[in-house]
Amino acid sequence: MKGRNRLVAAGIVLAVTLVFLCIPAFAQEKPADDMQIVREKIRADKKLFVSENMKLTESEAKAFWPIYDGYQADLGKLWDRSLKMIEEYARNYETMTNETAKKLVDELVAIEAARQNMRTSYLPKLRKALPEKKVARYYQLENKIHAAVSYEMATKIPLVK
Repeated sequence: MKGRNRLVAAGIVLAVTLVFLCIPAFAQEKPADDMQIVREKIRADKKLFVSENMKLTESEAKAFWPIYDGYQADLGKLWDRSLKMIEEYARNYETMTNETAKKLVDELVAIEAARQNMRTSYLPKLRKALPEKKVARYYQLENKIHAAVSYEMATKIPLVK
């Protein structure tokens, strides 16, 4: 990645980390307005990162960005589910039972399956809008961002006692 792209990617990871630092029991709560500002910053930084790396023609961009927006909306729903799951984990961290742990693991697996199903459902749309190499590039970008965010979450969320 070039310098500017690394900076944008770092900004995305930092912003997402801030979101996870705002989860009760692991850090102090932030007002809802602050969370909305952080989420908008994440969206803008991510879109810039994708835009700079996709190198779309005008006609590709016209077809791609509406698909991207739908993908991000669906992805946002999955992140919301993940945040709820993490909040549930935080609430139960000190008093975790086997029953609660089972519920959380089941939700984690369901979220991961939903993410894969979503990626699969968008593939035909992307293939219709873009050449195959750019479809691959887009999925690479999404994977890189997901990996960075997942790593940050893994470093911030303590293991079950």
